[in-house]
Amino acid sequence: MSAIALEHVSKHWASAVAVDDASFEAPSGSFVVLLGPSGCGKSTTLRMIAGLDTPASGRILIDGRDVTQLPPARRRIAMVFQSYALFPHLNVRENILFGLKVRREPARDHERRLSRVADLLGLGKLLERKPAQLSGGQQQRVALGRAIIAETSVCLMDEPLSNLDAQLRQEMRRELRALQQKLGITMIYVTHDQTEAMSMADQVVLLNAGRIEQDSTPAELYARPATLFAARFVGTPPMNIVAAPGRDDLRLGIRPEHVRIASDGRLAAVVQSAEYFGADTIVTCTAGADSIAARVPGRHELAPGTRVRLDWDANAEHFFDVATGRRRDDLSSWRAGAPFNAGQPERNDTP
Repeated sequence: MSAIALEHVSKHWASAVAVDDASFEAPSGSFVVLLGPSGCGKSTTLRMIAGLDTPASGRILIDGRDVTQLPPARRRIAMVFQSYALFPHLNVRENILFGLKVRREPARDHERRLSRVADLLGLGKLLERKPAQLSGGQQQRVALGRAIIAETSVCLMDEPLSNLDAQLRQEMRRELRALQQKLGITMIYVTHDQTEAMSMADQVVLLNAGRIEQDSTPAELYARPATLFAARFVGTPPMNIVAAPGRDDLRLGIRPEHVRIASDGRLAAVVQSAEYFGADTIVTCTAGADSIAARVPGRHELAPGTRVRLDWDANAEHFFDVATGRRRDDLSSWRAGAPFNAGQPERNDTP
């Protein structure tokens, strides 16, 4: 059974559409990420699951029970917000126990549950400290502890790591994922950060302008993007999208790591920049009206204006319909007979 299911859920704000006919399922014990840019509807979707907003249409089910019209307190879920929302006048112990006391759960269980959460999150020595005496990472752990101590099967998280620095975010990603797997809880996690989505999720629901662009595993999302938006949103640098040879109704996509600089390459291009990142260099070129990036191993010093030829394997190509933006997988016979004709460069300065 799916722990959470959305069936044709929509939400409107006056004339604006926040979420438009969204349907997906989160299997029990899975880590599901709602990914997308600001304003795409991911936080609104999370708030509707939590009961903080009510859908205009559709149904929300938790463990097979229709909770669409139920208040948050009756949904048996925990939630962690972007702001840690800790009470500054309460110490760590009191902050973690606050929800149990408000819900008037048996006091005899409080210390046992607190001890378990403190051990899980490494908070045992911090229980008497106030939030002002904690680092950002420690405050985040307290917020997590407050959610975990509720012992619910579902936990919702709204960009909980966005206030942390890059190194601490990386550490917390590992800790969150390990904690979710250890507890076996179903987690719905909202973020605009593709690194968080790709590194933690079992399932990614990619949203754009209120609609679901793709619902798949991280590997599938990267290897077989369903739309032009998905192709460009996931990947650093994003997928190159260029004119398809001889077809105005199509666009050709190639990941930068699949593009190589080769003296006999099919595409003539001019270098615009070469950015060295240690393990590799991102070479950005122009080819006609298109811009195309190549991620090449090691260090390559190519001056702007250098003429090169670019190449890639046919199995690295992705095709998208211009009119719909959707992926096309029915073009293998056409692809085999459609060589890329980009002309010859005046000279080749490839080192």
